[in-house]
Amino acid sequence: MKIEILGTGCAKCDKMEELVKLALEETGVNADVNHIRDIKKIMTYGVMTTPALVINGKVKAAGKLPSSEEIKKILVKK
Repeated sequence: MKIEILGTGCAKCDKMEELVKLALEETGVNADVNHIRDIKKIMTYGVMTTPALVINGKVKAAGKLPSSEEIKKILVKK
């Protein structure tokens, strides 16, 4: 699984990365996590507000910080 956190480095974006890594650890899901900070790259996903969570190329959340439980549900669903 490939996970991308989209955000320029604000506190919420960094917190999402932290929550995703924790959720991966708690669920046992194996994934590569990459934090994309380049605004041009972020815009290629059609995301206008960050933070955003992208899994395997599909935007799963944008413009808000999902809870740890929401992230776990997203990871298990794929």
